Amino acid sequence: MVDKIITKGTFSLDGGTWDVDNNVWLIGDDDQVLVVDAAHDADAIERAVAGRRVTGIVCTHAHDDHVNAAPELAARTGAPVLLHPDDEVLWKLAHPSATPDRALANGQILRVGDLAVHVLHTPGHAPGAVSLYVPELGALFSGDTLFQGGPGATGRSYSDFPTIIASISGTLLTLPAETVVHTGHGDDTTIGAEAPHLEDWIRRGH
Repeated sequence: MVDKIITKGTFSLDGGTWDVDNNVWLIGDDDQVLVVDAAHDADAIERAVAGRRVTGIVCTHAHDDHVNAAPELAARTGAPVLLHPDDEVLWKLAHPSATPDRALANGQILRVGDLAVHVLHTPGHAPGAVSLYVPELGALFSGDTLFQGGPGATGRSYSDFPTIIASISGTLLTLPAETVVHTGHGDDTTIGAEAPHLEDWIRRGH
């Protein structure tokens, strides 16, 4: 099962701050869940967990709006915080005195209930960005790598447009067309809906 919580807060980087709504995803069953992107509101996420065991708090990347509630949620649940090591530079901007508990790696499989959650390293929006593919659900949790209408933003520090295009074209668009894409912000889409527009994104440069 997949649960979605929308939390509200801010994103800060490069001297600017913006109001944002984030999608927080819970993957699991009636007994245990994996939390994807503990954003803004540990209380709201804990309520949605509803007493289930949290097996891990996965950070799709370490921009502060995706990780600002992670240490608090970890303290409450005892769950480890998981982050790709290439994003530690961004993590330290958000949490100078805390460290993630475990490293994510491309090809790693996280197990929650009967589900296998495949970790895909998809850099570009951030150097350590990952997406999570769950074949049993026909679902991809793309963080800020792929949205309805195109790639995540690459105009700020530690981002790179050619890299995100390579991640999307070489990894995400190889998934089945019917795969539902659960994004870090905004509405769901599918791989099949986005794939035809790749060349348009490359031409426009964002």
